[in-house]
Amino acid sequence: MSKRSPSAVPRKDPVTGLWGFVIDLTPMPDGKRQQKRRKGFATKKEAQAALDAIRVKSRAGTYVAPKRQRFADYLVNDWLPTVRVRLAPSTVDSYDRNVRNHIVPALGGVQLQALNGSMLNSFYADLLEGGRKRGSQSPGLKPRTVRYIHTIVHKALDDAVKLQYVVSNAADQATPPSAKASRAPEMKTWTAKELGEFIERTADDRYGPAWFFLATTGCRRGEGLGLRWSDLDLGAGSASIRQQVVPLPKASGKGREGRIVPGTKGGDARVIELDARTVGALKRWKKTQNQERLLLGEGYEDHDLVFARPDGRLQHPEAFSKTFDRRLRQERFSDLPTIRLHDLRHTWATLALEAGVDVAVVSKRLGHSSPFTTWNTYQHVRKGMQGDAAQRVADSIFGV
Repeated sequence: MSKRSPSAVPRKDPVTGLWGFVIDLTPMPDGKRQQKRRKGFATKKEAQAALDAIRVKSRAGTYVAPKRQRFADYLVNDWLPTVRVRLAPSTVDSYDRNVRNHIVPALGGVQLQALNGSMLNSFYADLLEGGRKRGSQSPGLKPRTVRYIHTIVHKALDDAVKLQYVVSNAADQATPPSAKASRAPEMKTWTAKELGEFIERTADDRYGPAWFFLATTGCRRGEGLGLRWSDLDLGAGSASIRQQVVPLPKASGKGREGRIVPGTKGGDARVIELDARTVGALKRWKKTQNQERLLLGEGYEDHDLVFARPDGRLQHPEAFSKTFDRRLRQERFSDLPTIRLHDLRHTWATLALEAGVDVAVVSKRLGHSSPFTTWNTYQHVRKGMQGDAAQRVADSIFGV
């Protein structure tokens, strides 16, 4: 159905003698009627000019009727509830925390239609200077975090434009930290020897089998913590990565806890092959876990998880990472470079590529969307491989 053009004529108020008009605008996307009323013009000509301007904007789809709504009300009451149905729970949680901890305190009181690029630039500058809420690090947020907050603001305002709450996206006028300044922290990886040393020294650690699995499969933290015994075929030497454990808000709203969510970060489940040593480590761990289950009896909370707490409950992902960090600070690991838990994944990928494993195989195992993502992430390996390849081809041409 075609949109009906708005029509109206200026009329003179018999009491005040001033001119005004009422105009029906193009209906809202939800079908609700829009009407604009203006009065107080000294002449019919002035009223007609204002009427014509509104009519042109309405026909072009750029007119937005004034709506007195604070940015906070739009974000919390209108926008966040709608994104919950189309985004992953972990993404929604991240959006929610940044909206409530950073965006609303600084910009929540601003009228949605009054928000502009200058306000956003000042907001970003304040975050970079002193936006950190917790921790003993520098008072300012990292450029990468501020750029992520800008992304949230931009998405929210994009939806506001679609709803015809605002004419344009104010975030388009802002200048967040550049992509170059917002790069992810440089990855650190272990050599094969260093990784072997770590695995050997943590063989008797209760967390050792979980770290072993992550180090020899390249799986993400949440994927490892979400692995079930029913996802394993130890006879065939394979694991199906079907779910993950992610940190999400508790039902009480206070604090966060580990929670199982279906699928993976990439969205699709995948099957990975296991080497013989990893299969052996899992079989030994199965015996240890069975002993824990027998000791607790009915107190054991069975989720069929491979890497659960001693009582069977889910591991908290963030606590799991902090335990890894604490281990590396121990004196017995002082000769190893300090890395993050996620760098075990980077280490596996780097070692695989250096060993000549096809990038498509590595990409599929890691759960990347495409081999290009893998190459882009591990450019440092590609450079070394290209140099080695160049030398080998030259040797074949000219002889060693």
